[in-house]
Parts: sequence; C-alpha cells; structure tokens
Amino acid sequence: MKSQRTRLDRFMSRQLGIKRQAIRPIIAQGRIVVDGEVACDVQQSIHQFSHVIFDQQVIQNNRPRYVMLHKPRGVVSATKDNHHKTVVDLLDDSLDDLFDNNERDKLHIAGRLDFNSTGLILLTNDGRWSRQLSSPRNNIVKRYRVELEKPLDERYIFAFSKGMYFDYEGITTQPAQLEIISSHVSEVYLTEGRYHQIKRMFGRFQNEVLELHRLSIGALNLDPQLSPGKSRELQQREVTGIFDTGK
Repeated sequence: MKSQRTRLDRFMSRQLGIKRQAIRPIIAQGRIVVDGEVACDVQQSIHQFSHVIFDQQVIQNNRPRYVMLHKPRGVVSATKDNHHKTVVDLLDDSLDDLFDNNERDKLHIAGRLDFNSTGLILLTNDGRWSRQLSSPRNNIVKRYRVELEKPLDERYIFAFSKGMYFDYEGITTQPAQLEIISSHVSEVYLTEGRYHQIKRMFGRFQNEVLELHRLSIGALNLDPQLSPGKSRELQQREVTGIFDTGK
C-alpha cells in the first residue's frame, strides 16, 4: 500500500478546492489545527490519521483500524470479488458497530490465505503497519498447521531448513522451520509468503496438503474464542506487540 503522507498545503488545497498558493495566508492566520496544534508550516507532513480542523470544522478524522478474523474454507482473501464471498463480507455479522461511513471500504488485507486455507487473517486501514508486517527486514514469523496425505519423516525438516529453489520465480526460499507433530501433521514457520509456498514445498515430496491453517503472525495468535467466520478488533497491545519476535 502506497504512502499516504503529503504536505499540508497540498492536502488543504485538495480539501478546499483552491490553489496551493492560497493556503499560506490561511496558515499564517492560524485557521488550521493539526493534531491539536495550530499549524504554521506549509510543509508540515499530513498522514491518513492526522486530525485536521479548518475554521473549527473537522476536515479529517480517520482512525486506524485493526481486525483479526478467523478465515473459514471457501472464502476469498480479497476485499471485493464478483463470484465468491470475501473476508470483508464476513465482517458484516460481527463488526457493524465498529465502522463509520466508508471505513470498511478502506480496509486491506495484511497477509492473504488461499481459498481453501483457514486461520488467522488481519485487516487494517493502516498501510504503514501492514508494510512492517510484510517487510523482510522485520523477519515476522508466520506459523501454520499442515495436514498431509502421506507420512512425514526427517527429510522434510532438513529440506525446509535449507530452503527450496522455485524455478518459476527463479528464487530460493528463505530457510523455514518444520516440526513434526504426528505422522501426517506438521507445524511450519515461515518468514515469507511466496505463491502457494507451503503446498509447493511439500509438493517436492509428492505429498499433498489436505489442510492448511494459520495459527499466528508474529507474536499474535489466532484467538481460540473466534469460531470460523468471526472477527474482532485488535487491542492496542496486540497491534504493537505483534512485532515482538518470538520463535
């Protein structure tokens, strides 16, 4: 998601429908208040969550939103789809009171899941937060439970830990951790999210993935009280705490 920061004069020019040159005297007259302080610089940075008042009228008052959803099978990880139910469609039942006006339309997905995969999905209107989650520099670990058609053995652990070369993209995946939970069930820890990555990695062993369920992103675990299709707003400690790197 692109940065939504802009200069104050550009922002007010768009909001008021006047030329940027006309904003300077307005600022000099103390008619613009940003985040509780009278603005005095045309170059002041305005972002999507800046609280802006002009002549005692609120011009912008966006609030950051962070939502955890338990994605069920058969739902598209998208905000809109002409043929299938999307994860945003699922919010209708549980979060109607949370959103004002068109806030729902501004949500995007921070980490998608395949159509038939299940588990933790995050939605937000905060592009900076979602970029931090996806940035390779932050090394955010995503944990998955995987049920397989054939039994597992130690070869899988070694192959995942070395990474695998994907010819289509011409890349080698980052090392991944695999733990064998039972004969046909494993947990996989990834720091990236290539196209169908887990299914393709197990595909090297001709072992079909029967179920793929995301348990956590960073330090944030899927709430066990959320049944499939249900969602809730994240608490502030969860929003910031997700970056506390654990395993």
